[in-house]
Amino acid sequence: MSEPLLEKFGFDTVFDGGGNVTRSTPRPKRFFAAEEVEAIRAQAFSEGESKALGEMSAAQARALAEIARSAEQGLGGLARAAHAHREGSADLALACARAIAGEVLDLFPRAALEKALESLAREIESEPRLVVTVAPGQSEGLQEALSATAAASGFDGQILVREDGGRTGAAFTLDFGDGSASYDPDEAADRVRSVLKAALATEGLHAEPLDPGGEG
Repeated sequence: MSEPLLEKFGFDTVFDGGGNVTRSTPRPKRFFAAEEVEAIRAQAFSEGESKALGEMSAAQARALAEIARSAEQGLGGLARAAHAHREGSADLALACARAIAGEVLDLFPRAALEKALESLAREIESEPRLVVTVAPGQSEGLQEALSATAAASGFDGQILVREDGGRTGAAFTLDFGDGSASYDPDEAADRVRSVLKAALATEGLHAEPLDPGGEG
């Protein structure tokens, strides 16, 4: 078993043979002047303040990052809610428009047919015959009414009116030999709905704010 090493006795101050100091170990200072105490206190305060400010800046950075994440999540939810609101509003508007259009067509079942005939005046003016197909119960008195409309548009050919059990309401087809034109209220409403839904889907969550002024 080895014996522990013993530290040799040392002196704080060592003199040579002539009495000169060859080595001196500085002793810790035990007494300070008021100016030195104030300087030490100011330095300690400055170091503590710097450390505290650094910690506070780091805490602020973490808080801001958390706020940014929360805001991003909140804005994403708001965008989804706004998009759902747009879709719901579009569905409601379409339902109202369809109901109003249905009431108008019930009151004036021949209005759409007469308007279509006026719009096609240029296409049918040289045709010898026009075949009009309508829903059952819609043909009564129609030929006379259409003849007057056609004559006013410059068409002097023959007009034949037929009923088709596969049609309902104000649906009709105009067949003028070189071409034809059809109208079905239900199909027209479905096409409008499809186009509107496609536009909303394309717009997605990147639409303009619900309030263009940015208020409220």
